[in-house]
This record gives sequence, structure tokens and C-alpha cells, in this order.
Amino acid sequence: MATVVSVNISEKKGTIKHPVPEIQLRLHHGIVGDAHAGDWHRQISLLAEESVDTMRDACPIPLDAGVFAENINTCGIDLKHLPVGTHLRIGETEVEVTQIGKECHSDCAIKKAVGKCVMPTEGIFAIVVREGTVRPGDEIEVVEAAL
Repeated sequence: MATVVSVNISEKKGTIKHPVPEIQLRLHHGIVGDAHAGDWHRQISLLAEESVDTMRDACPIPLDAGVFAENINTCGIDLKHLPVGTHLRIGETEVEVTQIGKECHSDCAIKKAVGKCVMPTEGIFAIVVREGTVRPGDEIEVVEAAL
């Protein structure tokens, strides 16, 4: 079973996200209170704990939830191989995958320390399809896979 490990926000762009007890997802907006919210294709970012684990041994920096600027940390789902257009039910919400990976704005502290970063290749982005609340422990289910 795939689950949410952590939900994270940042109030200002360019800062590390920090864990919160829950996040509110809104249509045409993304996450209430998150600096990256807005009516665009990257409303929410997700990163698998399995991806973070591949970096933990090599990284001298603590890789806590949100350090890669991800909104939702997951466990038990292979995010990086989901096709764009896939719908995920996360707790009472639903999101649609819009992008796999992204170009880094600049070399982050993690890439400078280790030589690589997983977010550009293994993080995914999504838009809100159904509003609601997401909390750690919520189940994640693929409800519609893109062709």
C-alpha cells in the first residue's frame, strides 16, 4: 500500500519546505499557504522516500522532509515511472500528474555536497483535480493511468 509520509510547505519561494500536520488542496490553486501555489501546471510536488533513501548514505546534509522542496513525501509508489496524465487519489483528494522531473534553478546545497540531486529526475508535479485535506498516513492509489 502506498502512503503519504510527510506533507510540507514553504511560505516564501527559495526556502526549504517544512513539515506540517496537514495540507489543504484547492482547485486552480494547489496547496493553501504554499509559496508555489497558483493556477499553473506545477501546483504540487511529490517525491518518493525511496528516492531520498538513495542519497542518504552519500549526503553529509540531513535529508529531512521538504529539503528537496517537495510538498508530499510518499512511500510504496514508483512516482518517477508514472506517465504524465496519471490520476492519483491521495486521501480524500485527487491530483493529475503534469510533469516528471524539472530543471534545477541552480545547484542546490545537496547537489553541491553530493554531486547529484534526485528531484530533477525523480520528483513529479501535479495539479489538483479534487479538493480536500492530505495528511501523513493517507493512502495513495493510482485511479487512472495515462495511456
